[in-house]
Amino acid sequence: MRRANRACQRALVSAMLMTFLLFGCESTGPKTAVGGLGGAAAGGLLAAALGGKGPGIAAGTILGALIGGTIGDRLDAADREKANAAASRALEAVPSGQSVAWQNPDSGNTGAVTPVRTYQTSTGQYCREYTQTITIGGEKHKSYGTACREADGSWKIVN
Repeated sequence: MRRANRACQRALVSAMLMTFLLFGCESTGPKTAVGGLGGAAAGGLLAAALGGKGPGIAAGTILGALIGGTIGDRLDAADREKANAAASRALEAVPSGQSVAWQNPDSGNTGAVTPVRTYQTSTGQYCREYTQTITIGGEKHKSYGTACREADGSWKIVN
């Protein structure tokens, strides 16, 4: 079992180093930062859900940030606007398991947001877990998150 964990950790470290080498010289901007933060959250959560310990979770967070930054850098303002509108509709009005799709005919990018679970916190705040799929240039990317309703009725992504 320990041998398998070490092999996984080595593979993650190798993947991270390759990603640093490939993307280390790229400039960053707001799209990269937003994508990076979302990717970091998704990578860390996925590593934890898969039973990872500290180093595995850290590796998942770093790798998720790098991949998410790259995805975020490839979405333009119209893509983000359409994705945000779909997320708002999905979180507010769509039953769990049903998707709200979006597409940008100018960029060719598409996506969908699917609420998967709704619950109420101990403080009475409503939250929804969701999945989001974005297709950029024919490549499909999937992420997971949780959003909670704020006092003003808006939805805030909490992870």
